[in-house]
Amino acid sequence: MASERTEPPMLKITLRRSPIGCTQRIRHTLRGLGLTRIGRTVIVRDSAPTQGRLRAVAHLVEVKS
Repeated sequence: MASERTEPPMLKITLRRSPIGCTQRIRHTLRGLGLTRIGRTVIVRDSAPTQGRLRAVAHLVEVKS
């Protein structure tokens, strides 16, 4: 019997607002998520560290599962 691996849940994150006027820490968080321009969308794994990053920048991004 082959072990079946389930795909980890993924999130689709889009940068909707500019980080201008935000702290350096928030800008670094966005860069760490791969969001560098407004309208850019990235797909990341849904994990505890990712959820923490998203809470910090929730006012700038749109998240779809």
